[in-house]
This record gives sequence, C-alpha cells and structure tokens, in this order.
Amino acid sequence: METMATVVRTKADYRSPNKPTWCPGCGDFAVLDALTRALASLNVDPAKLAVISGIGCSSRLPIFLNAYGFHSVHGRALPVATGVKLANPELTVLVVGGDGDGLAIGAGHTLHAARRNVDVTYIMMDNSIYGLTKGQASPTSQPLLKTGTTPFGNLDQPMNPVMLALAVGATFVARGFAARVEELAGLIQQGIEHRGFSFIHALSPCVTFNNTFKSLAERVTPLPADHDLTSRGAALQRAVEPGHLYLGVFYKVDKAGIYDRIQTITGGAEASRAELRRVMEQFA
Repeated sequence: METMATVVRTKADYRSPNKPTWCPGCGDFAVLDALTRALASLNVDPAKLAVISGIGCSSRLPIFLNAYGFHSVHGRALPVATGVKLANPELTVLVVGGDGDGLAIGAGHTLHAARRNVDVTYIMMDNSIYGLTKGQASPTSQPLLKTGTTPFGNLDQPMNPVMLALAVGATFVARGFAARVEELAGLIQQGIEHRGFSFIHALSPCVTFNNTFKSLAERVTPLPADHDLTSRGAALQRAVEPGHLYLGVFYKVDKAGIYDRIQTITGGAEASRAELRRVMEQFA
C-alpha cells in the first residue's frame, strides 16, 4: 500500500497527455496549474482522485488531468459528484465548472450541495461570459456589457457567487484570481483539506470574449488580516462591501456533512454499503 513516505509527486504527475484546448491566455490555464500545484502539495494519489465537470470551456479541465474524470451534462456536475463521494468516501472529489454552469442551469444544485455540506471541493471558474458558445451574457456579467444576447447592454444585475455560497451554508468559502497562481493554489489546497463543502470562486477571465484581467487586477485586494474566518456575518459583509473585491478565505467552519449524518442513521460505513448493495440488487 502506498504511503506518503514512499511516493513524492510533482504537479507534472497530475497532468494527462492531452494538451489544453483553451484560447491562448485563458485564465483556465492558470487554474489548472494552481490545481496541480495543490494536488502535488497534498501528494494526492491520482488513483483516488475524481474530477467532475459540467459543460463549458472550464469543464474540459478533467481531460487534462491524470485522474478519474466525469464530463457530465450542463449544470449537473454537483449531483454526479455527490453520488461519487457518497458511493466511495475515500476518494478526493473535485468539481470544476463555469459561472454559467453553476449559477444558471445548475444553480439549484449548487445551493443544495452547499446546504447538505457534501464533502467535495467546487472550483467555480468565473469569466462572466458564456465563452464556449461564443460570448453571451452570463449570470455574473457586468451591467451594460454588450454581447450577442445583450446587443444594447446587459440589463441584469450580476450575481455574487461568494455571497450566495455563504448564504446557503457552504462551510468553506474562498476567492482567488487566475493572475495569482500561488495564492489560488493555496486556496485550493485548503479547500481540499477541509471536510465539507468547499466553494472556491476562481476569477478566470476569457481573453477572447470578455478580457477582464486588467480591470480585475486593479480591483482585487487581500482580505484584512483581522478578518474572522469563523463568522459568517463578517464574511457576508466582506462579500458585499462596496468598492472591494476581496481575495482569500472568507469563511471556514467545521460542521457535520451529509455523509456523517448518513453514518449516524445507518450505523456505519459497512452497514450503509451493505444496504446500498441490497437496493442495487433489486434492480439488477
């Protein structure tokens, strides 16, 4: 059996032979790099790693990783990830997708995965545009942004992913920026280490349809050193504070998740697996 002492991995060990197909300069390259750095720091066994995605540019990411991957349908990555984690709790389960995938068609799943405190790490790669379908307004697009679906300017107010995750019960909430890879890697590492639903809002601009690298770089700032990670009220206040786009960990708290509650009811992992086998045999 592998031990931490016998195998030491680098980020290259988590890359598949498949070359990324994103546009040159896309923020998703940096997110992929940050993710492999975090995995290497934790020395995660690729054979015990599952990466689930939806549909979109960012959702191609599992193809470029040396891990189990599941490219699900649009907006449905979190239900799949929930099933994977509950069926095999020993796996490290990551979920990747875009703002459209997680805040539009998949918004309901994001809310319920957070409130159930499923032990997965969800990296939402936010470019504030639908890039794969050639540049339509998304749930986080800025007001008055002109796109193919908003030729006179976007009339909707953008959603605040960090505020949403906090409001519905995520137990780890953070925001990083693709232009700050080392910081983002550290946030992903903390998210994976956290037992519970970890939500990481990764600002990942689309250089082709909505290049916000410069404007974001001028706005982002680290959370204050005295920020109370255990206070959801303080985190919500930081999430909506006018004039600031904070980076870092907003909120972190230990709380029983859905798997822990299932174990309490069923009497342990072996008992629950036996019951699962019994149910599955009925449909064999």
